[in-house]
Amino acid sequence: MKNNLTDEEFDRLISKAMDELPQEYITGLDNVAILYADEPSEEQRPQANGGLLLGLYEGIPLTQRGAGYTFVLPDRITLFKNAILHVASTPDELYQQIKRTLWHEIAHYYGLDHDRIHELEDR
Repeated sequence: MKNNLTDEEFDRLISKAMDELPQEYITGLDNVAILYADEPSEEQRPQANGGLLLGLYEGIPLTQRGAGYTFVLPDRITLFKNAILHVASTPDELYQQIKRTLWHEIAHYYGLDHDRIHELEDR
């Protein structure tokens, strides 16, 4: 799709996707900021491993937090607008990709790795 989508429209699509995801996973997000950016930063770019980075979870997954996990900055989930627009060819595909990317990054927050995420997506 062309990049004529405003930030406000993209933000609304993220909010709509959040509302449609299973709410027990959304309400369980604690100290997590959901963000978007046009492109990954220089620091985030290596996470793409040479591919297209649609979203990124940055933080300590719940499964790795210990008793000393206090007074920390929020974890971050960032969706990358231009990459998502690049892989979507219709407004519906755009929305579905936002929703899928958001779910994928939330799954990382809960400690799921890529293999487990893909296993769940294939069901």
